[in-house]
Amino acid sequence: MKWVNYKMLLLTGLAAAAVGCSSIDCPVENTVAVHYLVCNSDGTELALTDSLSVESKNFHGNPIVLNRLSGSATFSLPISYSHPEDVMTFTFFNDSVSRSDTVWLKKNDIPHFESVDCSAAFFHELTDVRHTTHAIDSLVIKNRTVDYDTRTVHLHLYPKSSD
Repeated sequence: MKWVNYKMLLLTGLAAAAVGCSSIDCPVENTVAVHYLVCNSDGTELALTDSLSVESKNFHGNPIVLNRLSGSATFSLPISYSHPEDVMTFTFFNDSVSRSDTVWLKKNDIPHFESVDCSAAFFHELTDVRHTTHAIDSLVIKNRTVDYDTRTVHLHLYPKSSD
């Protein structure tokens, strides 16, 4: 029976384990959403005085994706993974009236791969936005690439005055 150097065997095993293991770098913040900035006509931030609710035609389980936001100039909305165009209803409420607009946001879905150990993800390229004009004066694409970056503003929303 041969003598075994246990220290050497242990070191060899640890080295093999270190080389064989893969580093899993799944992002912690892995939400892909479109970020909006509400602006005045001169382009400065405008905190909403009316409350805003958004319903999406692309999310059947829970179509309300934003409920009665007010007092904020920024908000984020989820984006679908399987539709070339997201259709949403933006409804602005104040004390006396509610006004709604339909927004169509066209996009290209771009599969994004981190690792087989991470959940599937899609990034998106915004290609066009159009809307009705009851409460929204204009929507302008400022950054077309939608990914994990939560600091990037993708769309500027210019509301009509609520007179």
